[in-house]
Amino acid sequence: MHIWDYLQGRGGFLTFLTYQHASLAFQTVLVGTIVAIAIAIAVYRLPLIAALTLTSSRVALTIPSLALLALLIVPFGLGVIPSFIMLAFFAAMPVIGNAIVGLRSVPESVIESARGIGLSRRRILFSVELPIAWPVILTGIRVSTQMVVGVAAIVAYVLGPGLGSLIFNGLSRLGGTNSVEMAITGTVLIVVIALVFDALLVLLGRLTIAKGLS
Repeated sequence: MHIWDYLQGRGGFLTFLTYQHASLAFQTVLVGTIVAIAIAIAVYRLPLIAALTLTSSRVALTIPSLALLALLIVPFGLGVIPSFIMLAFFAAMPVIGNAIVGLRSVPESVIESARGIGLSRRRILFSVELPIAWPVILTGIRVSTQMVVGVAAIVAYVLGPGLGSLIFNGLSRLGGTNSVEMAITGTVLIVVIALVFDALLVLLGRLTIAKGLS
């Protein structure tokens, strides 16, 4: 393998693919997290619905990502739209479960104390329950991010953006010039993106989680 020879002169191209991949992962995790937390807030006070939502989110993770992506081609065609929807869907699932668990684990005594000092239901949610649940929610976001960064490689199947195209092209040309180098480069860059995102989320946790909750 001549990986260094392959990399020479391709810095701009690889940087562009890496940016596409990281941007797609970031945006889908952000959208998935917002949707997931909104769903969790809507159902966590309803035990039966919360349990069904929690179970459904876990079962949804067993859906083959490539199959879901193929189904999305029918209404949305090829490109960014089916890629974004598929990734945002999978990004939301771990966060939904953790958000529900986190919100339901807030001690009732804490909620009663907040009510006792006159806080409204909304104030209790945003100033008491969500901050206490945040460490659990953030763990779900970290899991979601790692999963999405990896799964995002398959969006090349529908001509989506990112490093998946490098891996797919390399694997489809095995035995040809630079085929192995292409696949290895794409894989290594995806791992680097995952490590960088996880480090940033760890830093976010240190900045946003109260010391008593960490």
